[in-house]
Amino acid sequence: MVKSLPLRSEVNSEETWNLQDLFKTEEDYNSAVTELEKEVASYADQFKGKLTDASTVIEGLKGYATISEKIVPVATYARLSASTDQTNDEAQMRSSKFGSIAAQIESQLSFVNSELLSLPTKVLQEAMQKSAEFQNFLEKLISKKDYQLHPEVEKTLAAYSSTFNGPYGLYNTTKMVDMAFEDFEVDGKSYPLSYVTFEGDWESEPDTAVRRAAFEAFSAKLKEYQHTTAKTYDMHLQIEKTTSDLRGYPSIFDYLLFNQEVDQSMHDRQIDLIMNELAPHMRKYAKLLQSVHGIDKMTFADLKIPLDPTYEPKITVEESKKYIDDALAIMGNDYIHMVDRAYEERWIDFVQNKGKSTGAFCSSPYGNHPYILISWTGSMEDVFVLAHELGHAGHFYNANREQNVFNARPSLYFIEAPSTMNEMLMANHLLANSNDPKFKRWVISSIVARTYYHNFVTHLLEAAYQRKVYERIDEGGSVNANILNNLKRGVLEEFWGEDVDIIDGAELTWMRQPHYYMGLYPYTYSAGLTISTQVSKRILEEGQPAVDQWLDVLKAGGTKSPVELAKMAGVDLTTEQPLRDTIAYIGELIDELVALTEEIEAAKVNE
Repeated sequence: MVKSLPLRSEVNSEETWNLQDLFKTEEDYNSAVTELEKEVASYADQFKGKLTDASTVIEGLKGYATISEKIVPVATYARLSASTDQTNDEAQMRSSKFGSIAAQIESQLSFVNSELLSLPTKVLQEAMQKSAEFQNFLEKLISKKDYQLHPEVEKTLAAYSSTFNGPYGLYNTTKMVDMAFEDFEVDGKSYPLSYVTFEGDWESEPDTAVRRAAFEAFSAKLKEYQHTTAKTYDMHLQIEKTTSDLRGYPSIFDYLLFNQEVDQSMHDRQIDLIMNELAPHMRKYAKLLQSVHGIDKMTFADLKIPLDPTYEPKITVEESKKYIDDALAIMGNDYIHMVDRAYEERWIDFVQNKGKSTGAFCSSPYGNHPYILISWTGSMEDVFVLAHELGHAGHFYNANREQNVFNARPSLYFIEAPSTMNEMLMANHLLANSNDPKFKRWVISSIVARTYYHNFVTHLLEAAYQRKVYERIDEGGSVNANILNNLKRGVLEEFWGEDVDIIDGAELTWMRQPHYYMGLYPYTYSAGLTISTQVSKRILEEGQPAVDQWLDVLKAGGTKSPVELAKMAGVDLTTEQPLRDTIAYIGELIDELVALTEEIEAAKVNE
């Protein structure tokens, strides 16, 4: 039975993360902010107007790197303390206040890029030759030369950065603070509802009547806020469009993909191939769910149900550690040491409480250890989610140690490869340890329903919808709730065809995803999983040499483009083949689920 969520003050602190590793006390945090503001002012006095030759460029960048490292812990502390309880006024005010301070700092430091880009390219190239440490930073900076505005304009835009982030903050406030869900009833029995309980429990509830009632009640509440949420989103889109136009990018897609170091063809390939070629496999999966559960008509509200809910063990946090340690052991002792520390040193926030951000994420502040947020429900899906987030942690645990603060973070296109890799390693480990048909079906259905459905279907359909939204914005248009609902419904109907009924409420799923405030992010999940699927196959076949190559990729951080990083791991992203191979692999998994189900049903008949 799902219970109402406790307040943050009522949860077991041992199952929360320990932010004291960032700052012991509030006083320490405030002192660090004050000191940072002084250092930024002093740095500006020392270097503004003086970045004139290779030597001063190098000295200036050393100081800039030091300040960048000091910004990280205070920014992380402000954000993480707010993410666990959106109803905590003190945490929200701290986060908001630091947002304003960060904008001021960014404005004060905007002269660095402006002055560097006003120098002749040969001066920057000389600085690169003298200091390899800053070569990557300067190369990327030079590539932005055509899109750099007048220094005073850059300074003004930086000062407004906190305001420009306003729509995302407003979205979270609407979702996590204002949107209060009432209990719903089925056959005279009352059930509690919230964002966390819907996405963590009711969406996958085996009882069809309860699941559909929860979906209806959840959708009804979303609908009450659709116009405010749409206006918030349109505000965000117009800011992006204006910025793209001001900087002179050919299109909003060019602007949003620039820092990802990929062109639009790689973005579109993910969407077009999956929409066309994965759809038949996923429709077969939907028909299998329908058959096994005896559902008359498969609807959108039924797509997240487990294939075999009777074979879904409840897993404690402590038990999850053994699963994850065993599955990731192939990554080596150093990696497992990191995983063990994550549990022992409270890097992970497991609890469910009112006001906590939905979903899961990993924050990996440079110079400190990673932090993971998850709302633990005790299902196998949680183990895959935690393995996923530990993949992000392992990535930056390695990259942050090997690279400087400018070089640690790779392109967004690559960011989901290390995370989904861990899900693949988890699946491979579980499959290798049993021949029991019911266990195998459970594991494969977990891979399909969690790893591939989530990353290759849910996020990819978000990307297909997002592309339609940006095409409209790029032509000078705007959006409202009706337009967004129609676009989302159209994408869902195109993918699922006649096999799934896209019922009322399905079109509102655009309201649930914060990724839309993070640029062209949703498609990168399938891009990352394409890479990790291929590399995990190599690890299965080749063992240690493939693991060593993958660890080298993690350590490389952002020193190479996504295509170069994938190439290091033996995957050629310049062709469609890795994506086609991955889609074929998903098809094979679904075919195996069908075969295992037939075997299990036949065994029942013969008993």
